[in-house]
Amino acid sequence: MAAPQGYPLLCLENPLLDIQARGDAALLEKYGLKDNDAILAEENHMGLYEELLQRDAKLIPGGAAQNTARGAQYMLPENSVLYIGCVGKDKYGETLKKTCEEAGVHTEYRVDDVQPTGKCGVVITGHNRSMCTHLAAANEYKIEHLKQPQIWSLVEKAQVFYVGGYHLTVSVPAILALAEEAAAKNKVFMLSLSAPFIPQFFKEQLDSVLPYTDYTFCNETEARSYATSHEWGIEDVVEIAKKLAQLPKKNTQRPRIAIVTQGTLPTVVGIASPNGDVQVKEFNVHEIAKEAINDTNGAGDAFAGGFVAGILQGKSLEDSIDMGQWLASKSIQELGPSYPSPKVTYTRS
Repeated sequence: MAAPQGYPLLCLENPLLDIQARGDAALLEKYGLKDNDAILAEENHMGLYEELLQRDAKLIPGGAAQNTARGAQYMLPENSVLYIGCVGKDKYGETLKKTCEEAGVHTEYRVDDVQPTGKCGVVITGHNRSMCTHLAAANEYKIEHLKQPQIWSLVEKAQVFYVGGYHLTVSVPAILALAEEAAAKNKVFMLSLSAPFIPQFFKEQLDSVLPYTDYTFCNETEARSYATSHEWGIEDVVEIAKKLAQLPKKNTQRPRIAIVTQGTLPTVVGIASPNGDVQVKEFNVHEIAKEAINDTNGAGDAFAGGFVAGILQGKSLEDSIDMGQWLASKSIQELGPSYPSPKVTYTRS
């Protein structure tokens, strides 16, 4: 049941069920996989998922924005986060819903009757990860689902919208509906570029949404991909962050803030002022011992989750960045895009 006041944070993207298990060279060879790779599944890969489940697999709600939704809920009071996307009418969709509920994230999935739930099989061999993704139903989200009265009423109650860039390949109208709601009512709209191929191959879709963003997230590779696709002729992350912050903006009541993560290097933040000037700040990441790092998969999603939690709670930019870096540092000590259990309480660095 929905919380009476609705959910302050609404996340939209492509839900996947991550099925992670330890494997060996024989399993990789059986399905033609490489030990450190990421591919889209073909027909010959379909048996992999059941085989991983038989190997005591860990089931994790996946998809970048769904990782962020779980991360934000990890740091927020109960009933704070709603996640929307499309799943299939199958056991994987039911598992996805159940595991999200266990994380405290409320889901309003569109259920597709034809395509199965999207899933990512992750074969772990030593420190390597081989990922095989079958998008399926995740590609079938429709704006008609978002516009249903019972769903749209939750949209109207949300205060912050977070959209993963992968959804630019699925339903731009749904993203723009949230973006226009945010701009019209001075709510917060956030977008992650998600992957280098988004600005490279979905430039037009991305450019239709960026004028609405109050916060734009990317890592250094995605930032440089954006600069290249827009022929900026610059590689320097600080300069790219400045230009991202200065892009045209619909809602002038809020400054544009561009956030570029760089792994273990400082996080670069460009903050545009109404007169067009940009202030740049850099924040060192939380250092942890190399031997404590288990899996960096999903670190950027975790950072966004902690950051969004801070903004939602009215924290300063500096505190929100610290919350994001703290959660990312905890996530990379887990297997896959996960968070510590039992729950660890955030402390300011």
